[in-house]
This record gives sequence, C-alpha cells and structure tokens, in this order.
Amino acid sequence: MNNVVIKPEILLPKNVDWEKWAVIACDQFTSQPDYWEKLALFVGDSPSTLKIIFPEVYLEKGMEERVQNINETMKSYLSDGLFEKVNGFVLTERTVANGAKRKGLIVAVDLEQYDYHRVRAGIRATEDTIESRLPVRMEIRKDAPLELPHIILLIDDVEKTVIEPLYEKREKMRKLYDFDLNMNGGHIVGYEVKDAENVIEKINALGDKDLQVKKYGTDAGIILAVGDGNHSMATAKKHWDNLKTTLSEAERENHPARYALAEILNIYDEGLIFEPIHRVILNGGKEVADILKKELKGDGVLTLLTEEGEISLPCPAKSSETITAVQGVIEKYSSVYGWEVDYVHGKEHLASVTAEKGVGILMPCFAKSELINYVVNCGNLPKKAFSIGTAENKKYYIEAKRIVK
Repeated sequence: MNNVVIKPEILLPKNVDWEKWAVIACDQFTSQPDYWEKLALFVGDSPSTLKIIFPEVYLEKGMEERVQNINETMKSYLSDGLFEKVNGFVLTERTVANGAKRKGLIVAVDLEQYDYHRVRAGIRATEDTIESRLPVRMEIRKDAPLELPHIILLIDDVEKTVIEPLYEKREKMRKLYDFDLNMNGGHIVGYEVKDAENVIEKINALGDKDLQVKKYGTDAGIILAVGDGNHSMATAKKHWDNLKTTLSEAERENHPARYALAEILNIYDEGLIFEPIHRVILNGGKEVADILKKELKGDGVLTLLTEEGEISLPCPAKSSETITAVQGVIEKYSSVYGWEVDYVHGKEHLASVTAEKGVGILMPCFAKSELINYVVNCGNLPKKAFSIGTAENKKYYIEAKRIVK
C-alpha cells in the first residue's frame, strides 16, 4: 500500500489577530444565523477564514456571489503575501469545554487511498455519504485556489504510538500559534513537526495485517476513518476524480488537489469526546411522536422535545440501532409530511431551536471505542450519527493548503 499520509506544504497567516482569523467549521449552527452574524461583527475588516469559507447557513442565499467573493479573497491573501509556509505536520493541543486537552496532527492524505463506499481502503468513511449534498460543495471548491480543512480523521491506536510521543516532545518544537478561539471555542496551541517521515512510518504500521486481524477479525486494510467532515472529504475526492481525467500520469503523481488537508486524532485520546447529533423536525407536529412510537421498538428510551414538554418513547437498547432506525423513519416520512430536518449539537441548542418551532429528537451517543470495528464489520452508520464534541468544540479553520498548481 502507498502512503495514506504525506508531508504537506501548510500555509499559516503572518501578523494576524489569531482570534479573528480562526472560525468554526462551516457546517455548524446551520439553524442559528445569529451566531454567524455576531461572528462577522467580531471579525470586522480583519483577515479571517470567515471570508474564505462558506457557512452552510447561507447555502440558499446568493451562492454565486458569495463563492466569487471567497475565491477573490483567497487570491488576494495569496498575492498579498499573507501566508508563510510550514513544510511538515502541525501538532495541535485543543483545550475543549470540560478542560480536557485534545491532541491532533494536521497532515495531508492521499485521496487515491480513500473511498466512501464499503470497500477495502486505507481511508474509509464512517457514515453514509449523501450524493445529493456533493454538487453544491463541488461548486464551491472547483475554482478555489485554497482548501481549509474541517475534516477529522481517526486512528485506532490503542498503544498510542503516533501522536502521543510527539506531544511529549512538544516543548522542543517551534510554537506556531497559541490563542483563545472565538465564540467559546476554547484554546488552541500549534507546534511544527519536522520529522514527518518517522510519523508516516508509524501511521503505516497501523495497517499491519496481523494487527488488523487482531483488532477486527480480518485484514480490513483500514488505517484512517473519517470522524468528521465526511461530505467535505467526499467532495475533495469527487473534485480530484474529475480533475485527474485532464492530467497526465506524471501530473497526477504530485498535483496538490490529490491530497486533502485533515487533522488526525487518536480514538483513544482522553480529550476526544463523542457527542450525539440531535434531529429537529422544523415543521413537525404531533405526527412525529405518533410515527416514531409506531416504528420503534425495544428496551431503550428515546426523548422528544415538543412545545408541550418532553415525550419518552421506546427504542432499541443499542445506540447504533436507534440511530439507524430514527434516521430511517425521518427519510421514509419526510417526503410524505413535507418535513424540514436539521441537525443540531447539544441539548441546549436543540431546546432553543425547538422552543421556536418543531419537534426535537434527542439522539443517543455512539461509543467511540466501537466505531472502527462497527464500520469494518457492519458498514457505514447513517449520516450525522455522532459528533466529535459539541458544536463549540468542533474544528476551527486555521491552516490552509493550495489545491491548484
């Protein structure tokens, strides 16, 4: 197998207000435009990733003009010399809401090693990819000179051989940034990792046949699993598959669009917390509870938030079965009742949205230690099956990478 990870040329801004530069992943707070309006006021005229990403809350509003502005701003940042190059990996220490330290590694991954179908591949999706969600994202990406990642990839590294040894040596590394994240995002520190080749070797070792059989009962060939940003990863793959048809074999080998920037986390990191992603039926009524009560069975309890208060319904005891069943009900009946569905992080956010309209569904949490084994032996989870932390603890855009020559 070829390397799933390569040493990227990472771009970091120079002489910026870091707190205004870094902003939350574009797929957060999609039912709360006030979050993005407040963020825009805070950023003001300062250089910011807010100006070179597309918050999904605005997908239905003036998309063509917004995409054009994003591309022009990216080109301006490049031509104005805003960035410096980091030729290596970036080790991150993210302090999340509960005070825990979440340790990550910013790398580039080979999209030729990734597949979002249930096939043997070095990099695998963990949830179903909804093809209809890709065209709009590809439109945003197709003419962009840069990418900024909110993709998080997971390694099943129980022995802690990859990230943790780097973290122990962080004080000897060059510190790249150290600042508070805006909008209650916690704190983040970044360090330059120069010994990329040694790290790549350790990551590849996770694909050892005997180790795979010990973990999963089969040589699954999986080294990385997409923990967050499934559709961003799929978009990058689709974009590359389209682009490479126009390139020679030699050009394909090192074209920057072949490699996607992502953050790797160890699934056994104490600061990595899986949170449920709740559902809200924005225009749902009493029929939501009636249908779920008819369709779901089991010894578990599913809670709905309604204008009248909380409703408890039976559901499967296993979280994976409940997540799959609830999503199946939503997809089965949405067209029948004209439901508008959104996905919300955190019970407080769900209660806030539900108080204004609709019915909220409090989803169970998927155990992180079961994830990769489940993907290998059972298949992908339905979309929005789990979240890495609450909305405020999602990945912030900081690093960038060229995707054009």
